[in-house]
Amino acid sequence: MDNRNKKGRFEKGYAYRKEKPFWNKKWLLNEYITKQKSSKEIAEEQNCHRNNILFWLDKHKIKKRNISEARKVKHWGLLGADNPMWNKKGELNHNWKGGITPERQSFYVSNEWKKVCQEIWKRDNAICQRCKTKKNTDIPFHIHHIKSFSDKELRADINNLILVCEICHHWIHSKSNIKGEFIK
Repeated sequence: MDNRNKKGRFEKGYAYRKEKPFWNKKWLLNEYITKQKSSKEIAEEQNCHRNNILFWLDKHKIKKRNISEARKVKHWGLLGADNPMWNKKGELNHNWKGGITPERQSFYVSNEWKKVCQEIWKRDNAICQRCKTKKNTDIPFHIHHIKSFSDKELRADINNLILVCEICHHWIHSKSNIKGEFIK
């Protein structure tokens, strides 16, 4: 015979598991929907597996976030100069692989590239061609290839290059650049 009472709980004096907060629909709604915590964050706080939280979200019929909804809620780290990886290049960047692209590396140290860079800086008056910031700030400036670097004939073509600040250069190559500005 089962040792449960009419409410489905074990009778006093018998061993049973302690009730977890996420078993309670109201509590789980508050954590997941109101506080917008992820199932992983809740699981870590409750010292259980993420699948436990996903199970109870389903059991309580709480609608789970899809990927795009989760990305709106998730904290993605610090931006700009607040990010510890800001402006970390070469060996200072954790993605550094020892300069394993010899063609690109040799091109960027060539006299041809140095000469073209001087021409671009002079032509563009040391001004970002997107936001019009003048190069008197701490923001680094880059020379951007409008048509990809992979097109060998246009690598050093002055008509294929523009001067942009680092912030605009990141924007140009981001998903935010919906219209594909400065890219062919």
